[in-house]
Amino acid sequence: MSDMSQPREQRPAISQADYQRLSEFRYLIRRFLEFSQVQAEDAGLTPRQHQALLAIKGFPGGGPVTVGDLAERLRIRHHSAVELVNRLGEAGLVTRDQDKDDHRRVLLQLTERADDCLAELSAAHLDELSRIEPMLRRLLDRDRG
Repeated sequence: MSDMSQPREQRPAISQADYQRLSEFRYLIRRFLEFSQVQAEDAGLTPRQHQALLAIKGFPGGGPVTVGDLAERLRIRHHSAVELVNRLGEAGLVTRDQDKDDHRRVLLQLTERADDCLAELSAAHLDELSRIEPMLRRLLDRDRG
């Protein structure tokens, strides 16, 4: 049962510091997402295209990625993922290969161009993450203190 479904008197007390910490966390997320959007657009990608490239390259276990896997990782509908992959293919960023073991499955691969673009974007994102890391740590440390 989530806290929202509990009667008010049974929910844990939330302090002003808790609200401030949550507000600051949301603010840092929004700043990072705005940074990410600008970086993607400067690289000639939409934010969703950048997310797709990252999801394919960073797929857990490093295994092959299907359109269904991509849809799940991006939290979008399958048909939306198909459209996204079509656009990425037209842009020369993704190739589709039929699975040798299961011909019903189509596996996605990044092209060399996509790898190069993603490497630059990822370096910039890791720099930005290092910059905001101390602020995130302060928020997390307050919770433990």
